Amino acid sequence: MLPLDARLLFAARIVRLFAYGFVAVVLVLYLAAIGLDGHRIGLLLSLTLAGDVVVSLYLTTRADVLGRKRTLLAGAVLMIGAAVVFAVTRDFTLLVLAATIGVISPSGNEVGPFLAVEQVALAHAAQGRDRTALFAWYNLAGSFATAAGSLAGGFLAGLLMKQGFGAATSYRSAIIAYAVLGAGLAIIFTRVSPAIEGERVARPVRSLFRVEHSRSIVLRLSSLFALDSFAGGLVVQSIVAYWFFRRFGLSPAALGSLFFGANLAAGVSALAAARIARRFGLLNTMVFTHLPSNILLILVPLMPTLPLAIAVLLLRFSISQMDVPTRQAFVIAAVEPAERTAAAGITGVARTTGAALAPVIAMPLVASLSYGWVPFVAAGLLKIIYDVVLLRSCRGVRLES
Repeated sequence: MLPLDARLLFAARIVRLFAYGFVAVVLVLYLAAIGLDGHRIGLLLSLTLAGDVVVSLYLTTRADVLGRKRTLLAGAVLMIGAAVVFAVTRDFTLLVLAATIGVISPSGNEVGPFLAVEQVALAHAAQGRDRTALFAWYNLAGSFATAAGSLAGGFLAGLLMKQGFGAATSYRSAIIAYAVLGAGLAIIFTRVSPAIEGERVARPVRSLFRVEHSRSIVLRLSSLFALDSFAGGLVVQSIVAYWFFRRFGLSPAALGSLFFGANLAAGVSALAAARIARRFGLLNTMVFTHLPSNILLILVPLMPTLPLAIAVLLLRFSISQMDVPTRQAFVIAAVEPAERTAAAGITGVARTTGAALAPVIAMPLVASLSYGWVPFVAAGLLKIIYDVVLLRSCRGVRLES
């Protein structure tokens, strides 16, 4: 039985990822409905992720000083703030400010300071190989929540449209729900005990980002994760949903159902990763489950019919997330215990940085339709390069329990 704090962190993960899935499936549709063109939508999505880089880097590298609980609460407040602004204004400048400072997920995946802090707090509940299994269940809970959120967000928007509401109003309902869920997240964090703060580090840390002894491996992993996330940012869930909307005319409800199935498949795959990692190791599992999913990603836009495109996408999701719990466990095990929160934060921020640069490139291509296939192919090829370099550069890294 997990301790109460761990269960609360699991609950927070579920609420947060449900909110991310809820808003991601209609976010681009909402921005288009309120009058933004493809270029401005792409810029806004990039700035959403770029702002998260600054906020998350500051909060996660100082979480052990500011307090992990305070850091989590700050993230929840930033979620609420971003949603409120997105819901009440069409002014592009205000939307940019909210996207840059606030926390909102265009991908359905983690943004903000939450993941790094929660990973380190949960790592104390399991040691060595058990940690990968715990992270697998943690990611499974998140994937199921994202799936349910995608289904609910698409269903709600479709239902309101059937009731006669306009497109913008219907999509705005997901933004409002995101704010409400952010408030629920804050309530959960208020119940977390001081035990999640961990032990205070006696020696002062002079490094700017509070990583000294693990600097080399953190920098190496950060650069590679940034490449992988740049590739992933070309095909974030909001953009893929918009591509299916433009290419095949899928309704919001159908898009919600599609990503419900996709995220369910991704969640189940995370559990398999823990078993594979016990036998073949964290690094091998990260790479050799990721490679085939990248080939499938390249094939998605090349499918001539909707059923084939959906089948390939779902097959890709069924193996694409096996590297996530193994990657999280690898980062925790590859650095000194005293530097784990900062290392998780820095590598997480590197991923967000890479992802932030991509939507501004991908969105105009998807909006043009003629070049909608380019982001999928580019993403798949870049991810293959990441896998090969990761395998070659991280063999022999010493892992701690």
